[in-house]
Amino acid sequence: MPLIDHLKELRKRIVLVALGLVVGAVAGWLLYDPLLQALQQPLVAAEEMRGNEMTLNFAGPMAALDLKIKSALFLAVFLTCPWWLYQLWAFITPGLTTKEKRYAYIFVGAAIPLFLGGALMAWFVFPHAIQILSGFLPDDATGFTNAQEYLSLVMRLLIAFGLAFLSPVVLTGLNLTGVLPASSMAKGWRWAVLVAFTFAAVMTPTPDPWTMILVALPICLLYFVALGIAWLHDRRQEKKLADL
Repeated sequence: MPLIDHLKELRKRIVLVALGLVVGAVAGWLLYDPLLQALQQPLVAAEEMRGNEMTLNFAGPMAALDLKIKSALFLAVFLTCPWWLYQLWAFITPGLTTKEKRYAYIFVGAAIPLFLGGALMAWFVFPHAIQILSGFLPDDATGFTNAQEYLSLVMRLLIAFGLAFLSPVVLTGLNLTGVLPASSMAKGWRWAVLVAFTFAAVMTPTPDPWTMILVALPICLLYFVALGIAWLHDRRQEKKLADL
């Protein structure tokens, strides 16, 4: 496709993603109260375990409205993930062959559970992190948690983990389209492990190493799964060329 057509296609996909997020934000707005209750559960659990009072603090008259808008957009990212993941792949497909376009269904089918699975893992890690961090409170102290900072932390964790779990799908897609051979992935496995543990160390807000290891190991495993798929694909391609 000419450059101008690529830009038009990019604009089209961005508009479609934005429209999907608007629809998802409306649903997220209606689901705000259940979401806020769910987000407060780690604080409630920490309060019961430690005996310290843990409450969300709204720092101004506009804080509650701002928090509700952010929560709606946050939920929209997850509610519409099949839509924007498909738009991402659909932007790539005009430059691919008919056979390569068939991978779109596989891409979206694998990307959705991986993205949601990464977010779910972060959701299970987060209460553990809150319990560890609340342990630094002095006895009989009250923990006032800024609601906006608290939500921003949850959003960063869930979205970052969801995107991290998408990495094997991206790597496999690059291999299937001939951009990234399995040999290059095999040579770079040490860097992949280092990146996974660095990401886990940065994104887990706790000082204990076990949480970091718990987060990094699934990401490393997914990398090697992608490497295995790429290796099988390259072997198949080499065999076809040899038969010719």
